[in-house]
Amino acid sequence: MAAGAVHDIRPVGYRALESLRLEKGYRAWGADITPNDTPQEAGLGWAVKLRKNTDFLGRRALEKLDGSTLGKRFAGFTVDDPDVVLLGRETILRNGDAVGYLTSGGYGYTIGTNIGYGYVRNADGVSDDFLTSGDYELAVAMERTPAKIHLEPLYDPMGAKVKA
Repeated sequence: MAAGAVHDIRPVGYRALESLRLEKGYRAWGADITPNDTPQEAGLGWAVKLRKNTDFLGRRALEKLDGSTLGKRFAGFTVDDPDVVLLGRETILRNGDAVGYLTSGGYGYTIGTNIGYGYVRNADGVSDDFLTSGDYELAVAMERTPAKIHLEPLYDPMGAKVKA
């Protein structure tokens, strides 16, 4: 740690890392993404190079799905009530109907609000328009609380600070 002191490097705890992960919209393996989720559903389709001839495990399965309507999409949620604690597994309601649940949650200390991530499901498809046109609530401890949906990272959505 002494070598990093000139750069203000210091120890950080797991909860601090988790908070930063949530603010940037980074997915956690085993919670936000699992073998049951495609990269497109998880918002990670940009990382899959189907246009190149590079082979990879799962390529044929993704090619079959390419261009098809997605039945679920990963999205972020925030709540204005500072007393509401999001942990994950809270029910996502769109226009009063249950459409999914949070896969992870926590407090974003940089942006100063509670953050949750989860999948919104709809058998007829989940487009950007479908996602942004709904009114959202989260069921937290058996209480409904208004929520805002976010399709981009809450902190540094263009990645300018990461690339600086």
